[in-house]
Amino acid sequence: MSPGSDTPPDAPEEFFEFLSVEKNVSPRTLANYERALTAFRGWMEDRFRSWRACTADDFRAYLFDCMKRGLARSTIRLHFSALRSFYKFLVFRHGLEKSPLAEIQLPKLERQLPVVLTIAQVEQLLALPLELPLEKQAPEWLPHRDAAILELFYSTGLRLSELASLDVPDIDALGDTVRVIGKGSKERMVPVGSHAMKALEKYRGAARITAGPLFLSKLRKRLSTRSINSVLKKYLAASGIPFNVTPHKLRHSFATHLLDAGADLRSVQALLGHSSLSTTQIYTHVTRERLRDTYDAAHPRAK
Repeated sequence: MSPGSDTPPDAPEEFFEFLSVEKNVSPRTLANYERALTAFRGWMEDRFRSWRACTADDFRAYLFDCMKRGLARSTIRLHFSALRSFYKFLVFRHGLEKSPLAEIQLPKLERQLPVVLTIAQVEQLLALPLELPLEKQAPEWLPHRDAAILELFYSTGLRLSELASLDVPDIDALGDTVRVIGKGSKERMVPVGSHAMKALEKYRGAARITAGPLFLSKLRKRLSTRSINSVLKKYLAASGIPFNVTPHKLRHSFATHLLDAGADLRSVQALLGHSSLSTTQIYTHVTRERLRDTYDAAHPRAK
């Protein structure tokens, strides 16, 4: 059915094409939306006649069933976000009078505090690449690459995708900064600490890297995000740190340690590349929790 037709489509294929072609959403987002619409239609079973015939009561009942089944609130909100987008598409492209989801109230997200490493745990993790024996057939520059990756993660708080996409010219050795292209193709300059800069210099010298992608695989191709995750898991296994460490936990640790040391929230927001200050504010809750723990442990009349 062509865009602008008066009758809403009975199948969401045109909506998915709209997301892919006009909105240029990622394949992962597209898959999530398809999964959400399929899940609701499957839940309706024989009661499903058409998307246009679904009512607000149908979606309230679906919401209640999702909560009764113990689905995470984040999953529920993701599903309903997809459904809302689909019905918004039908309203604006196919003349549907009103979305049946317009009045549906969703459960608020549970506020989960980020897990962060202690400074001692970070230092232990950063030291491991140059302490462990070199693997067989691994190039001699590989430990220096891994050390540079871990140091840069913690020094800058970059997202995994941001670090993987770095090229050699993005590093300004004179200004001690890195040029980062973040979400929404927004560019920012992030300071790089001396330890990370030295690690980068050693890696680039050992691997003889002067242009192109910054972090290379053994075959001297750009290191993928999956491979960088594997690098981190490798050193986590050797560290004895008692919980899973992801690149995002290093980002959390970067932000929390800055705030612990007195950095202001606006500066941390700019360093992380957050568009909204409210996204950064979750780290203030972490520092308050740590402050409370310190107080309870140290003050003679705290308890």
